Amino acid sequence: MRDIAEALEVSPSTVSRAIAGDTSIREEVQEQVRNAAFKLGIDLNEKIKSRVIAFILSNRGVLHLFHSRVLVGAEAYCAEQGFDRLLVLSVCYSESASIRELCLPQALQRRNLVRGVILTVTGTNSPNFLYLLSRKKVPFAVLGNNVTGGWNPKNYDAVYSDDIQGSYEMTRYLQSGGHRDIWYMGNQQFPWFARCAEGYRRAMEEGGSLPRFSRIRSGGAQEVGYLSTKSILGQREPVSVIFAGSDETAKGVYKALSEFGLRVPDDVRVAGAGDVEAVMLNPQLTTVREFPEQLGKQLAEMVIRRVSNPDVPPRQITIPREVVKRESCKVVPVAAVAMR
Repeated sequence: MRDIAEALEVSPSTVSRAIAGDTSIREEVQEQVRNAAFKLGIDLNEKIKSRVIAFILSNRGVLHLFHSRVLVGAEAYCAEQGFDRLLVLSVCYSESASIRELCLPQALQRRNLVRGVILTVTGTNSPNFLYLLSRKKVPFAVLGNNVTGGWNPKNYDAVYSDDIQGSYEMTRYLQSGGHRDIWYMGNQQFPWFARCAEGYRRAMEEGGSLPRFSRIRSGGAQEVGYLSTKSILGQREPVSVIFAGSDETAKGVYKALSEFGLRVPDDVRVAGAGDVEAVMLNPQLTTVREFPEQLGKQLAEMVIRRVSNPDVPPRQITIPREVVKRESCKVVPVAAVAMR
């Protein structure tokens, strides 16, 4: 640090704080420190002893079972690579906030405390927060399914669960049983429901059927399924299958059908997405399986790669999904059920 300080004609404490990633040190000074260290043959990564990765819950304070499994996958990979701890942080911010209005958690403001960040699948992330992390030179990877607004994924390390293709394949499977009146339920204000709806719409149009969407908007996934199902049944809409954008949404569908005296799958078939709680429903739910542990592993691998090699080009990885066929959908062709 003395050699770098002498080369730049600054104090050793300034160099020390710059190496630690102290955000009170101007970005141009931090850049000068990095360049001087490179010219002197000094590896600054060796000066940062922390082996901690932060697991950030964005705009949501509670871990869902699915997100917990992502955390398990990330933790296992980090341990294999010698990063012995994951620090779970909750961050809430406005999507409309300017960069000046946003503030990183204190733990992220010093590189000697946290080496990198996994932006997780609980809640949503928006481009302003991604830009802030990039501007502050914080290594991170993000689950692309949950990013809202206009952003360019090619600028960031991102992992996707292929919900568009997965919902397309599920819809085609449902159509193969002779079903045409297939409804999709999910609050499309959230990006993961909107992406599933995109795959559903494409399959319906290719199959020559009219895409049918519920218009209920609610923050609770189960509530959306319940209210949407009661709405279409109350209006006597033709319905053969309900495709819920998540297994939690399917729970609400089951409840509403039961209150109308309808049985799954004899009267209405139901499909979901996620396969986190599908086997707990009765009958067990046909769903599009995700692989959360693999998502966590890939996110962790990207972050650690970025920590070790800050200048490598960003990568984007997509993890496929799998249609899992269970009792809630019949294979044999049936006529659509018209509620009159």
